[in-house]
Amino acid sequence: MNNTILPRNFYERPTLTVAGELLGKILKFSNFSGIITEVEAYIGMDDPACHAARGYTNRTSVMFGTPGFSYVYFIYGMYYCLNIVTEAEGFPAAVLIRGLKLTEPLEANLGGPGILCKKLNITKEHNKQDLTISHEFCLYEYHLKPDYVCTPRIGISKGKEKFWRFKSCVLAEMPKIILNNKYRPPA
Repeated sequence: MNNTILPRNFYERPTLTVAGELLGKILKFSNFSGIITEVEAYIGMDDPACHAARGYTNRTSVMFGTPGFSYVYFIYGMYYCLNIVTEAEGFPAAVLIRGLKLTEPLEANLGGPGILCKKLNITKEHNKQDLTISHEFCLYEYHLKPDYVCTPRIGISKGKEKFWRFKSCVLAEMPKIILNNKYRPPA
């Protein structure tokens, strides 16, 4: 694994570009690491499914802030969801991490943002964290550049017509693999 943390300028770009390029990157949190397999984009106040659609609030303040920060919120009274703020400061946008191919400390496919956060123990305490400075909670570059499909977002009541869900064509269905110095995913 390349231990180079993704820099802030990676996140300062259009959200749909960032979303597609997050697939195949490594999410590192505490002693967990995994390859991102699925994401969804939420872009601006004109996107009815975006939490910032109603404007600036205490909850959404991080979305209006510096790109590369975490936005963690609680849903359905039981799950946390991890998003990463994108675009220029002042424009509310983020990418929801929906799926992860966990590689350390064990192998597992984590499908669904709530299950992902539950397994990794990501909670509200991890909201508004700068993901560009700490090797404990960050994203790393990785050599995978998977093909992906774009589909309508799921689990929302508005904005379903937008094809802003990005899902790897290969990574989510990969057989269990060992990602260390000896083994690599099939090309």
